[in-house]
Amino acid sequence: MVMMIDGSSVDRLLPYDECIDLMRTALASLARDEVFLPLRTVVRPPVDGVMALMPSYVDGAAPALGVKIVTIFHGNPEVGKDAHQGVVLLLDPATGEPQAVLDASAITRIRTAAASAVATDVLAQSGADDLAVIGSGTQARAHLRALARVRPPRRVRVHSRRPERGARFAAEMADVVDVPIEVASDVASCVAGASVIVTATNSAEPVLARQMVTDGAHVNAVGSSIPTTRELDGALMGAARVYTDRLESLVNESGDFLMAARDGELDADDVVGEIGGVLTSNVPGRGGPEEITVFKSLGLAVEDVLAARHVFRRWSAETAPGGARR
Repeated sequence: MVMMIDGSSVDRLLPYDECIDLMRTALASLARDEVFLPLRTVVRPPVDGVMALMPSYVDGAAPALGVKIVTIFHGNPEVGKDAHQGVVLLLDPATGEPQAVLDASAITRIRTAAASAVATDVLAQSGADDLAVIGSGTQARAHLRALARVRPPRRVRVHSRRPERGARFAAEMADVVDVPIEVASDVASCVAGASVIVTATNSAEPVLARQMVTDGAHVNAVGSSIPTTRELDGALMGAARVYTDRLESLVNESGDFLMAARDGELDADDVVGEIGGVLTSNVPGRGGPEEITVFKSLGLAVEDVLAARHVFRRWSAETAPGGARR
């Protein structure tokens, strides 16, 4: 029997602390060549959105197999829905039989922020407690929750292109970090002096420039995962120590990288490496307190598959005879 696991169940069964540990495992497994991970296949049906197919297989003592089918409809936030929609299909790695279909929007939201938390934990300075968030949507909210687990903030600022959404974010999320959230009128004032910055927008053009970023800051750039959009300007990419979740994805899919490379600001050899390599001590981390670090997140199917398996296992334990199903 194929289990259907909805978004509210994913939220309950995939808490951020546990997902951060899962993302450490996923990224380190990738660095150890234990993961089969083709580039995502993007198709463009005649609708106002795109669809991507993201399969992965994880080898080892506990293999996992699955595929995420995700759509991105940028108009969804206007009607109160996440831009990312779809399902993760979890398969039996021994037989290929479907085991579960899970809400991809919830998994994507949590695992993306959890991966940024892993990157922040290994790259941001130990005392980094001034957080700036550009964007006020689903990923902005998830990142506030996840980053608070690894760098509890002393100060939080948010900027949204729609001030009323920024104000709503501040009011609704203040309890998450137990500090007041300041609403900034522009990006420059939002990030001034910040030690950790998140860009979680759907902008096609850079929203964060080098001159805005304080030396020593760490940036998580998560809003763009296609070659034709970017959130960071080329000067920032060129000046920073750039890391990513996967190099192959970066050089094929990231507008932040590809446009900066086109303009001569950096090339693939300038990218320090993958976060998984930092976790396995094969890639150097931050080199000094004045360096700017950038984690360019593309989002990987291995993250979705391991998160889905975790939820499936917990769901199965709850629904088994004698389980603690709520």
